[in-house]
Amino acid sequence: MRWVSLAVALLASAPPPVPADPHPRDAEIHDADTRAWWHTTEALSNDGMQGRDTGSSAYRRAADYVAANFKAAGLAPAGDGGGYFQTVPMHEIAVSEENTSFTLLRANGAEQALEFLRQITVAPSAAMPAQVEASLTFRGYCGKEAMADVRGKIVVCFGTQRAGLPGGAARAANAHEAGALALINVDDPYFTIEPPRWPYAYARSVALRTQATAGARKQANDASPFIAMRISAEAFKVLLEDSGKDAAAILELGGGKQPLPNFDIAAKLRVRLHVLQRDISSPNVLAVLPGANAALAQQYVVVSAHLDGYGFGSPVAGDNLYNGTLDDAAYVALLIQLARNIKSHSLAAPKRSILFAAFTGEEKGLLGSNWFVAHSNIPVQQFAANVNLDQLRPLFPLKILTAEAVGESDLGDIARGVAAGMGIDIRPDAEPERNLLRRADQYPFLTIHVPAISFVFGYDPGTDAERRYREWYQVRYHRPQDDLTQPIDFAAAAQFNRFFYNLVGAIASRGARPAFYPDSPFATKN
Repeated sequence: MRWVSLAVALLASAPPPVPADPHPRDAEIHDADTRAWWHTTEALSNDGMQGRDTGSSAYRRAADYVAANFKAAGLAPAGDGGGYFQTVPMHEIAVSEENTSFTLLRANGAEQALEFLRQITVAPSAAMPAQVEASLTFRGYCGKEAMADVRGKIVVCFGTQRAGLPGGAARAANAHEAGALALINVDDPYFTIEPPRWPYAYARSVALRTQATAGARKQANDASPFIAMRISAEAFKVLLEDSGKDAAAILELGGGKQPLPNFDIAAKLRVRLHVLQRDISSPNVLAVLPGANAALAQQYVVVSAHLDGYGFGSPVAGDNLYNGTLDDAAYVALLIQLARNIKSHSLAAPKRSILFAAFTGEEKGLLGSNWFVAHSNIPVQQFAANVNLDQLRPLFPLKILTAEAVGESDLGDIARGVAAGMGIDIRPDAEPERNLLRRADQYPFLTIHVPAISFVFGYDPGTDAERRYREWYQVRYHRPQDDLTQPIDFAAAAQFNRFFYNLVGAIASRGARPAFYPDSPFATKN
């Protein structure tokens, strides 16, 4: 099946060049542990690993590398059939750039193309028709009250992420239930805490195969298939060119959560999609270090990071390989380094068992972690805690760590105790609208009532640290520029790595099992 252009395919199949200096950044690193961690990061996110896209042969090479390192560190296999791998069955739906088009049909008969993946994209789904042509109507935030007279039309919504307004799922449900053929979410350019980024790497959705089968049944039974799209703020201005409406003013109102008008747009949109589907699979990599204390060894501290990245996608500044160095190769490497350090006795052997998990499919919707908590070979009742490594950006001195789910269990107290001795301030998430808690692999553990925690390098508002953090999200997040050459504060990285080692040691060796606070929504209710 043809997924990429011939040029990209040839590039993907060519062997990577051997660098003259295999470790070009060693001079920036001043301790052996951090140097070893970074060498593993280089191995996982160099160009030869091709971005480790879920279901790809490159991902499998990365999984083999992780399994070999887990084995060398003395970890026992914890996957299917006594091996290190747990197969995760998936179904992929992709919209190919070839033979896909989005064309504005003006009232005066003129036609204008919108650039796929650069101005407009689509969320592939089983309930999606291959083509649609309909009039456009703008309905503000797309609450239910705004959905009068939208049947047979394409509804355009301000795609806010602000609290108190309809979210993406609600907007789509409101439009679909009212008989709209499709929905277009317009970027909020004023959501600066995590700004919109274009181009998109590709338009591809992957679901666990059981979910995909349910989606196919829904499509067969659904008399009104539906397309969900997204456009940039600049493309929204193009949509409104002949409508007598001030697009910039509407975007400013939406960015301020102000009331928005409803109006018909003087144009139609013709959408033609070239849809490809296939079944794929991709493994989690799982290994166990048995606990040293007989009374506690049947309890497992799960340490996790995601192995998958984006692979090849739309070029940005001439680069089409999304290496995923900090997201999240570096922190799979940290799992490996933890195991090595325990084997070498530079860290104490834990009393509880530690389950090491390199998850697949995180970038496609937490697929590997969701599959794992539903199909673990170890009873989930024996999971004492999860410490997940993701969303970590060592770009500036480490003084503050934002902790997701810090107020849900006494893992927060343990983390604060470890951090206090290292001069690190643990804080709750100050930007909940970004929804970071639910966007990473700790969340499936919380849903099965396992205490979990994860961390983000934090900062005070208006500081250079904030500037560096925002810049990373603007130019590197889910882009080819998240690679081995990017700016990194290796001293800060080393400090976090030590914090992680100490935290896992504290959780794994304390007498009391971690517990939720009674008022946590994730606590088991009697």
